[in-house]
Amino acid sequence: MADTQSKGLIGRFLAASPDSVGKTIFIAVAVCLVASMIVSTAAVSLRPVQEINKKRDKQLNVLQVAGLYEPGIKVAEAFAAFEPQVLDLETGEFTDQFDAASFDDLAAAQDPELSRALENDPAGIGRQSRYKTVYLLREENGDLDKVILPIHGYGLWSTLYGFIAVEENGNDIFGLQFYQHGETPGLGAEVDNPRWKSLWSGKKLHDESGELQISVAKAQGPAGPEHHIDALAGATLTSVGVDNLVKFWMGEEGYAPFLAALKAGEF
Repeated sequence: MADTQSKGLIGRFLAASPDSVGKTIFIAVAVCLVASMIVSTAAVSLRPVQEINKKRDKQLNVLQVAGLYEPGIKVAEAFAAFEPQVLDLETGEFTDQFDAASFDDLAAAQDPELSRALENDPAGIGRQSRYKTVYLLREENGDLDKVILPIHGYGLWSTLYGFIAVEENGNDIFGLQFYQHGETPGLGAEVDNPRWKSLWSGKKLHDESGELQISVAKAQGPAGPEHHIDALAGATLTSVGVDNLVKFWMGEEGYAPFLAALKAGEF
């Protein structure tokens, strides 16, 4: 009896007009379920590829900010020249508590055991990991050449993620590069403009007294041109965001202890 009734329901469904409410809803739900299964399967199967591409993109940006990237080079092989180290921000010293090759400082920022909530938060990041992975580049004789420091902070519409390359003296900037952001094309997104990025090369973080003076602004401040980078035209809030995040990460709550150690020649 139940089987007959079931067949009757199926038969009535199949016989119903294609424009009927019941058939329309059923088909819509079925299509959504099939599509979601396809998307979920693709996301899971492509995750390893996405992780590889994400890692390669970060390596590429490290090479670019250090001035080592050339079209056609094998990124992984070139990146092997860098020495990753996990830095304790509070002490300015390296720690062997984590594996530098796999440590994720952005994920650590969400771990209460490894991070802290910021009361003074000019970069707009909310929480800060107590540890950061930095990349050392040495000369053939083993002397330190450059250090690549990860930075991030909020601009106008998004969090900007990037790197700043500092010379071995802990004060001279070699370059700055952002690898992820959602700023306005043609305005805030000009942080990617090679001409603007080139303005950072040769600038100094601190003055002779050791005060942090680097500044992104429309007008040059009293510290002088060696500490000034022109703000992006038409992108005031993005420029302010970059100014804030660079000052934060180069300041006492960021890399200041490490930069002081570099200046003293401890690495």
